[in-house]
Amino acid sequence: MGLFTLDEARKELVRLRPLLDDIVALRADVVELSAALTPGGRPTPLGGLPEHKAAEARLNELMTEVQETGVELKGIAPLLVDFPADLDGVPVLLCWLEGDAELTWYHRADLGFAGRRRLP
Repeated sequence: MGLFTLDEARKELVRLRPLLDDIVALRADVVELSAALTPGGRPTPLGGLPEHKAAEARLNELMTEVQETGVELKGIAPLLVDFPADLDGVPVLLCWLEGDAELTWYHRADLGFAGRRRLP
């Protein structure tokens, strides 16, 4: 996969938002089901072991689907995705973090999340 322009990344984020929202919802289900399955865990109306396995499998499918677009899935809690790009000749990652309304951040590829800055 190649690099994204800012416009392409923003369009791809809009396209991916339903999948990203599903990942967030499934993540919560997996955590709740996991807690219910621990000794002394509180039962959940979400189900038991079969539902846990199904939710984990679907979560993995969705994460793979996101990564197949060329987008890098960097974290799941909170959800963090990066779009490889080039900004004025510098390799960067256009960075979207769960809760961001849109794609407005980036960081140099060599600096990671700690070097995150607002797009100019």
